[in-house]
Amino acid sequence: MTEYAPKGLFGLLTPQANTTAELEVQLLCPPGFAALTARLTSDQPTMEDRLIDYVDRMDSCIDRFANAPIGAVGFACTGASYLVDAAQEQKRLAEIADRRAFPVITAAQAITDALRSLGAQRIGVVSPYGDTLHDAGMRFWQARGFRIGPVARLAGQEASFHPIYALSGNAAGEALAALDTSDVDAVVILGTGLATLGALLDRPDPAMPVLTPNLALVWSMVTAVTGTERSSDTLAPWLDGSGWAGRYRERTGL
Repeated sequence: MTEYAPKGLFGLLTPQANTTAELEVQLLCPPGFAALTARLTSDQPTMEDRLIDYVDRMDSCIDRFANAPIGAVGFACTGASYLVDAAQEQKRLAEIADRRAFPVITAAQAITDALRSLGAQRIGVVSPYGDTLHDAGMRFWQARGFRIGPVARLAGQEASFHPIYALSGNAAGEALAALDTSDVDAVVILGTGLATLGALLDRPDPAMPVLTPNLALVWSMVTAVTGTERSSDTLAPWLDGSGWAGRYRERTGL
């Protein structure tokens, strides 16, 4: 272990222009844990092409950590899993894990594990994606056995540097507040690049489990490194904010 991560050091792979995932993961990591970041890069012209390229380059991107003593790697790019063959993705992840002797956990897999730990079947969704990625995402979650309930879609700022990353935390909060959660088991706010921590703390129904990719990914990496069971009990400190709210408020001054 290292001086600033005596309990566990993670690797984090995040898309090249993502301004949120790295910072949220830092705030969500419990004391004694830390994440090193490597940027996924691609010169493909469309978002969808870049996402597929990130998966293709995942293994070489992990090389950027060299021999740092990381115990797990998180792939903080939910949308990429919507566009690639699921069986091929799992095969690639297993091969990487076998060769490198640590697990690689995708944000999409982390959310899936978290929803199953909660016993969730019908989910509400907050989606920041354009039509192509949104439709692929809905098919992805249905293929994993979840029934899609109410959906709130966010309008991206197309003139900004990125239609998702430029959205404020208020956008996630307003969408969450507008969602009818009377007949769902949990809500998922999609997109690792969407700021969400403020929205989680201020959600209208504190008893309703609300998951985000970054939250689920940190929980999954911590349980992987510590050998802790992935259960609703181990997930609880992330869901209720007790494990990270203080760090968020200190960072933001809110």
